[in-house]
Order: sequence, then C-alpha cells, then structure tokens
Amino acid sequence: MTTSRLDGLTSWHADWRGLRVAVLGLSVTGFSAADTLTELGAEVLVLSEAASEEYARLVPVIGARLELGSLEQVPETLRDFAPEVIVASPGFAPAHPVIAWALQSGIPLWGDVELAWRVRDKVVRPDGTPAEWVLITGTNGKTTTTQLTATLLNAGGLRAAPCGNIGIPVLDAVRDPGGFDVLVVELSSHQLWYIGQSQPAGQLVPYAATCLNLADDHLVWHGSAEAYRDAKAVVYRHTRVACVYNKSDAATMRMVEEADVVEGARAIGFDLGTPGPSDLGVVDGILVDRAFHDDRRHSALELTTVAELRAAGLAAPHIVQNILAAAALARSLGVAPAAIHDALQGFELDAHRIQLVAEHLGIRWIDDSKATNPHAAASSLRAHPGAVWVVGGDLKGVDLSDLVATAGGTAGGAIVIGVDREPVLAAFRRHAPQVPLLEVVAGDTGEVMDRVVELATGMIDGEGTVLLAPAAASFDQFSSYADRGERFARAVRAWIERGTADDADGSPSAPR
Repeated sequence: MTTSRLDGLTSWHADWRGLRVAVLGLSVTGFSAADTLTELGAEVLVLSEAASEEYARLVPVIGARLELGSLEQVPETLRDFAPEVIVASPGFAPAHPVIAWALQSGIPLWGDVELAWRVRDKVVRPDGTPAEWVLITGTNGKTTTTQLTATLLNAGGLRAAPCGNIGIPVLDAVRDPGGFDVLVVELSSHQLWYIGQSQPAGQLVPYAATCLNLADDHLVWHGSAEAYRDAKAVVYRHTRVACVYNKSDAATMRMVEEADVVEGARAIGFDLGTPGPSDLGVVDGILVDRAFHDDRRHSALELTTVAELRAAGLAAPHIVQNILAAAALARSLGVAPAAIHDALQGFELDAHRIQLVAEHLGIRWIDDSKATNPHAAASSLRAHPGAVWVVGGDLKGVDLSDLVATAGGTAGGAIVIGVDREPVLAAFRRHAPQVPLLEVVAGDTGEVMDRVVELATGMIDGEGTVLLAPAAASFDQFSSYADRGERFARAVRAWIERGTADDADGSPSAPR
C-alpha cells in the first residue's frame, strides 16, 4: 500500500476494501477494531495470546481471521500476512517484540483511537459534521472527570458520550446509530503513545483537552518518566479551542506552553486558589469561572459552593479539582453555570473512588482501591489525615519513598499488602519510622482483606478511619482494582456482622 492511500483513509466513506490490517489483542478494544474494519471491507487478521470464548467465536463470524498463541516472537503468520497497517490494543508496550518489529519495518501503527478519528463521520450531526471530541488524561482523576464532563454537557442540552479508557471503546461510540454532539474521550498514556505515532492524516484535532496532573506511573511500559510525560503531552496537540491545565501542577502548564495547537486555542487554568481572568478556581468557598465570562477581568460566575459539594460527598480537594476541570471543558462548549450547578447536585462518584463502605463502632472504612499510583494515594491521605492506611500491591516499577516521606507520614498506621511489600516496608522504616507498621504476608487472595480488617481494628483505639488507597496495581493478588475494593468491603461487612451476632447472643463484640 502506498502512503497516499493510507492518507486518504480519513472517512467512513473512503475505500477501505482489501486493506490488510493486523489487529493485536482481543479484548473489548481489539474486538471493536476488528469489527469496525471488517464492516469497512478490510482484510483483518487478529492475533492475541488469549481470548474469551465469546470473542473467539465471534471473530470468524464478523469475517476476520484469528490466531491465538504466544506473541513473544513475531509470528510467521503475521509476516506472511504482510500487514499494511497494524492496529494495536493499548496493552502492547513500545518494547513489545511485535511493536518493535513494526517500527523497524516501517509498518504504520495505529491505536483504536486513531482508527475511530479517521471514521468519525459514520454518524453526523444535523449540520452534517461529526461529533466534537474532548480529550481527558492525567495520572489521576481521568475517569471521574470524564464522567463529570459528560454529565455537565448532557445537563447543558448536548448529547455527550463518555468513552475510551473509561471502558467504552471509542469505536463503539463513533458507530452508535443515535449519534452524539460530543465524545468525551478518556485517554491513558498507552493510548496517547499510539496517537503520538500518527501520521498527519490520522492526527486528532480535538475541540478541547486537559491533562489533569502528572506523576510517575507506568514507567515499565514507557521505559522512563520522560517518555511517560511525553505521551501525556500528546493530549494537547492540535487542540482548537481550550487547553485546560492544572495551575498547581507545573508539568501540565509546560505541556500547554510547548503544545502545537490550532491558532486561537486558549490556555485555561484551574486550581483551588483564587482564579485569574482565564481560570476557574475557588473564592471564599465558592467555585467560580473567570475564563468564559464577558467581564472576566472584573467579576466571576458562580458554579457551586464547597458546602453544596460536601453535602453531595464531592468535597475532597482532588475531587473539587476534577469538578473545576470538567466545568472548564463544559463551559468551553457553552454549558451555562446554572446547568453545571444543578447537575453536580445529583452526581455520584464511581465505586472504589473514596467510597464510604461503612461506619461502625466509631470506625469509618473508606474504599479508594482505584488509587493505583502514589499521586492518587497522596490525595486520599490528605483528605483523611490520621487514617490507618492500607497500601501495597504491584508497584509497576514506581518507588513509594516520596509518598511515604510526605503524605504517608501523617497516617495513624499502615498495613502493607501485596507481593511488593519489602520496598514499601523499607520506605516506612527509612522515612516514617513513627508510623505503626504491620504487613499481611501474601497468601490466599480471599484471606488478604479479612486479615487487613483484623489488623486495622487492632490499630484503632476509639474512633478512626481505615483507608484502602494502595498506590499500586491490583493484579498481583486480585483480578482488578474493583475486585480488590469489593473484597475489602465484604471483609468489613463480615466483621460488622460478626460483631452484631456476638452482641445479640451476649458474646464479646468484634475484636478491636
């Protein structure tokens, strides 16, 4: 295939027939790519080390070929297929043998997001144009901000769909026959790395974009902190209207300053302080907008108050920042302050995001299992000073020393879980020796959280909080962060039930 033909594949209505495409990975993302490409008439070979029974059955039904097996070396089937483009699921790191071979061989590499951008005109708005795209990334808060932004846009009368890394493939949103005015696309650093490989014809031009924050994460996948940062910075590339950044995170400001954006795009800042004329912020407990206001140099528009957010369970400082970022994105698309105010009254955080599991015998149990990196855990610890901190798991190559030395030092105690316990224990011994420290020796996964609850109740004398904010991935002992949080909640409920039963029959209450 000549580059010129690939350059011409920028519409659902282009001629995709006969295009040889290899799709790497057969999870929800890989299947959506294969399904789209076969519908377009491409010749599709799907390669995956494993697949669910359902997807394995469906691949030949949609007209694609499937090969299951090891990808630690480039399969001969792939070489013989001679793909003209490879669409890779975001789990495939730059150093993966097949990705390295593609880069060496000069085979174009797309992610599912680039493919979705190229065919975004399958369903158009009444004026004949495709949905606008709003891009959201950051080390933490991506999913919450994506959900918030879509909620605010819908409240403002726009048809908006959250998609991408949030769990709904962008291709599914693009192909939805109902159509949307705006796609709110959550992007991981992995997806952004693939977008960064795009040739000019496939480069995204978002309406608005934000990187909420930046802290070390996914260093093994990217190879270095610099490569991780560079991937995140791709989110601002070619933004047309609003580059929303975190004023309290200098790295996001530099990303905007260095970004190649469309002329006229504005830099919009947010933080918890008093906003400048192009910012959103907080004044005397009121969240205000000074960016999208005709008289922004002299006054501000009220969005909501911290007191109202507290009543809705949304007042943790990092959640307030997410709200300000989402409000900035929504305001850039014309959503009125009153609509934002009203929508926030009914917004609920996802499970496993600073979720109150229970309060019993003076102990508050908080599930923030979604805090899978140090930056997220630090936010939780700042919101719950003095808590007994449940920490650890698969560290993904990240050092927790700085986290322990700063936010960790305020914990009332720490219980270390996971397979990477020794670096965490060492960090506490070195940087926070005053914090009482216990560990759960790796054993049967089903018993880990039972043991956590037992140890935690013994560390609290009177009233207190137990905070599950692991600062690590979950796959060492659990199937997902959700599984980890659910097991924590089940163990807490079991402890409460045991105590209630003991009280009923006159036995001693649950151990404290």
